[in-house]
Amino acid sequence: MNGELTGTILIYLITLLLAYPLGRYMSKVFNGEKTLTGFMKPVEKFIFRISGINPAESMNWKQFLKAMLTINLLWLVYAFFLLVFQDKMPLNPDGNPGQSPDLAFNTSISFLVNCNLQHYSGESGLTYFTQLFVVTFLQFVSAATGIAMLMALLNAFKEKTVQHLGNFWNYFVKSVTRVLLPLSIIVAVILAFSGTPSGFAGKDTITTLQGDTMQVSRGPAAGMIAIKQLGTNGGGWFGTNSAHPLENPSYLTNAVETISILLIPIALVFMLGFYLNKRKLAKVIFGVMTFLFVIFCAINIYYETKGNPAIDKLGIAQTAGSMEGKEVRIGAAATALWSVATTSTSNGSVNGMHDSLTPISGGVVILDMMVNALYGGVGVGILNYFIFIIIAVFISGLMVGRTPEFMGHKVEAREVKIAALITLLSAFLIKGFTALAAYLVAHHPDIAWQVKPGAWLNNPSYHGFSEMLYEFTSANANNGSGFEGLGDNNIFWNVTTGFVLLIGRFLPIIAPIAIAGLLANKKFIPESPGTLRTDSGTFGVMTLAVIIIVTALSYLPALALGPIAEFFSL
Repeated sequence: MNGELTGTILIYLITLLLAYPLGRYMSKVFNGEKTLTGFMKPVEKFIFRISGINPAESMNWKQFLKAMLTINLLWLVYAFFLLVFQDKMPLNPDGNPGQSPDLAFNTSISFLVNCNLQHYSGESGLTYFTQLFVVTFLQFVSAATGIAMLMALLNAFKEKTVQHLGNFWNYFVKSVTRVLLPLSIIVAVILAFSGTPSGFAGKDTITTLQGDTMQVSRGPAAGMIAIKQLGTNGGGWFGTNSAHPLENPSYLTNAVETISILLIPIALVFMLGFYLNKRKLAKVIFGVMTFLFVIFCAINIYYETKGNPAIDKLGIAQTAGSMEGKEVRIGAAATALWSVATTSTSNGSVNGMHDSLTPISGGVVILDMMVNALYGGVGVGILNYFIFIIIAVFISGLMVGRTPEFMGHKVEAREVKIAALITLLSAFLIKGFTALAAYLVAHHPDIAWQVKPGAWLNNPSYHGFSEMLYEFTSANANNGSGFEGLGDNNIFWNVTTGFVLLIGRFLPIIAPIAIAGLLANKKFIPESPGTLRTDSGTFGVMTLAVIIIVTALSYLPALALGPIAEFFSL
């Protein structure tokens, strides 16, 4: 067990060692400085030329959002029709059928918004064609969209007063060519040499050690798995995601994939410091995020390596920890680390079944997604954290009797109202839709109860409530993981989570960019002795308090009905 704990610590430390230089590198890329990937410049020029785009043309915040929303709408329509008619497309050696309209609606939205909530089993629900030209494609562009929107936010504070935030297309293309693609090639090569499939052959028939024959799905999985982790996408090539022995063959690949999940989100925090020349601010943000991340990891590692208390009562030793739903080649500690990493970054991939986590660990990963700002998704994690900063600045200003300011710009009623609405919106989406699902279970058992074929819940009572709470929390956080005791491939779940996915992705992007754009247009106010410094440890503690209080007030009652009640019932 000590070896497992050492392994989890080393994985995180290696991530930090890689993230710091990566953050410096990305700052140079987006500043237009020379980098090792400068050889991609002709490719970028070709893309801009055939697209009719002038990457030097700067945009204001409204134009930035318009460009982002327009191209995302186009991708949504494109993905939907390919999924519905995937059985008519090439690269379908296993003869998988097309998706139903409601499932295609959910799937296309899910991958568009960087969530990858999967209401289908990967190897049987998609063809190689849609795995590559819908799923993998959207995993690249959705991650690049998040980075581009972060650059708009940073540009709003790079100069004293600005009208324009850069060019969306320039940041978007460079995110793919200079960051996501090179890193994905490296990770894909490691996975391919470790045994992850990368060819186009169909299912293979094998004979097991017991003498049984079975068919095993294959396909060009290595590249998709690389970008699913690096882009905080999380969708699995196989139904069991990175718990599948071909998707995550060994402890080495598990370490590589865990690092890939955390790498870019952490590097973007460091990049903020380099790009804005505000390293103290970056340290404060990183410190707050890491403080909660480490606490969540410690809780989950403790409870998952301790074992299940219900089994303890039977007098059965659990020397390896609580191993239900986990892979022996990975272990309880590494699975616990992954559970927090994947929910802290809105990645959503799993190397063990979250439905089998002990109650407190399950509650932690749900809470992690409710916060949705600990490192967060690629780019959008800092956008979510920015909302907490605005609220913290406002409250701090009230406490000291000064007009709230952030980086030389007055934070006034309009900006605070936008930030408050976004925090309330998340709580409304999660609790409102969970209440609707719980109502249907309680009052319409003919629709939802567990004894019907294809029913919603495999577990009654507290855990069943947690399954439904988790699903909408995951959708709102653009996470994509699930308590997979839930039967979710039906019209109710496909449609409701589809709408939550859309709202939970785009409004929390629109709001921070709108706030940043409004602040950037205001007159710059030089620092004075009375200025509230947002790069101090004191302000970091204030932001931490805001995160804890807002999250607790919004979600504690829901958590009390699910994982907390389940814990005390054991």
